[in-house]
Amino acid sequence: MMNKNEIYQEVASLLTSLFEDLELDSIDAVDMVVHLQKRTGRKIKPETFRAVRTVQDVVDAVDQLMRDEA
Repeated sequence: MMNKNEIYQEVASLLTSLFEDLELDSIDAVDMVVHLQKRTGRKIKPETFRAVRTVQDVVDAVDQLMRDEA
């Protein structure tokens, strides 16, 4: 199971690439969710990420998901 710091590093890395390469949009956000699902082995509902605005928001959402389904 990934700890909160590992989640942060993974998300920060993804967002950095998305912002630099693609100017993050909704399709990129979907790609991020798919990547996180593969990485965590958890099903992530799209509504979980609707209110996400910062890297910390993503980390908190994934961390909570990991705790809820553990």
